[in-house]
Amino acid sequence: MTSRCLSEPGPTASNPWLIEGLRLFFPVAACHAILSPLVWVALFVFALPFAHDIPVSQWHAHEMIFGTYGAALAGFLTSAVPEWTDTRPRQGRALLALLWLWLPGRVIGFVGLDALVAVAAVTDLAFLGLLFWYVVKALIDRGSTRHASFAVWTGLFWVIELGVRVAWMAGMTDVAARLLHAALMVFVVFFSLAIARINVAIINLALDPSGETTPYRPHPGRQNLTAGLVALYAVAALAAPASTVPAYLALAAAAAFFDRLAEWFVGAAVFRTHVLALAGANLFAGVGFLLIGLAGLGSPLVATTGFHVLSVASLGLAVLSVFIIAGLRHTGRALHLPWQAHAAVIAMIAAGLVRVLPEIGIGTFLLGKHYVLSGCLWSFAFAIWLVGFVPLLKRPLYETARQA
Repeated sequence: MTSRCLSEPGPTASNPWLIEGLRLFFPVAACHAILSPLVWVALFVFALPFAHDIPVSQWHAHEMIFGTYGAALAGFLTSAVPEWTDTRPRQGRALLALLWLWLPGRVIGFVGLDALVAVAAVTDLAFLGLLFWYVVKALIDRGSTRHASFAVWTGLFWVIELGVRVAWMAGMTDVAARLLHAALMVFVVFFSLAIARINVAIINLALDPSGETTPYRPHPGRQNLTAGLVALYAVAALAAPASTVPAYLALAAAAAFFDRLAEWFVGAAVFRTHVLALAGANLFAGVGFLLIGLAGLGSPLVATTGFHVLSVASLGLAVLSVFIIAGLRHTGRALHLPWQAHAAVIAMIAAGLVRVLPEIGIGTFLLGKHYVLSGCLWSFAFAIWLVGFVPLLKRPLYETARQA
């Protein structure tokens, strides 16, 4: 992200939560991430009280992707895109409008209220549509198409949400399941595109904390390769799920993510928690697609395990990493991580491993219990971030320049 001085906080400075999108939506996303697994595995024990026609597993997947990750995406785009385009960020009522549109779907999704699926569809589509407009308006004001890919993928996210809701209302839950997988892939694309931009600044700061030099230069061929292959896999899986084409494309995507690990060959600087967390998210993405590909080619694995590597381990760690990095840099602070950041990253990695390893034959004594344990670790990771970073978000240091 480009540098921007925070010495002029603007008219909404009296309410720090409404200065920019991430200060409102990152805590909101964290709260949803804390509550959702606990409601799912502890309170309702893998059932939802009002879900009858829609499978509870699809409600669960939808709320993780469009609920937790949707709020995280809103915080990221409403903060990052104004910086990239050097336009005024959305503040105040513009952010509250997004929040009020996001909330109804979450209340309905928490209990799986099939009868109000149309209401949730209207509000969720309005939320994503408004977010899309915020991104497009910044590009129009700047007169640039450089970051237009984020607008395109936000628009596709809207289209997939429409498809999921229509499929649910039509009773076509098999179609809805495929669309939810596509939605997960869209979010992996968001992660891939974002990390290509964030990682350059983060590694350079790790190598030279003064920010005066930029010794690290990424390979340009890696910037969009993973996103492109994930997109091809998503199209193939949606159009021809029974063929082996998606499996081979999943293996290609895995290879691209593994190849991207070369970006973290920067010496001792890689062992800083925020740098290692981004590398870990990339590694988990490669493992997830590897498992999906092998399962599709007949190995004794289940593709669902690969999807959980992506949704819990890779995206969970990626989102948490962005929360940590942006939570410091967008409040005018250097990347000196509080202890809560280290603890949150460890808990998130543990959540991903506990969720997946028993299903591939490692730690099988946890089978059955690993759902609850993983959900609790996931919730704890976001809870500890919330405890450590809410005070920082509430009291930004405006005198320091924002650089990432």
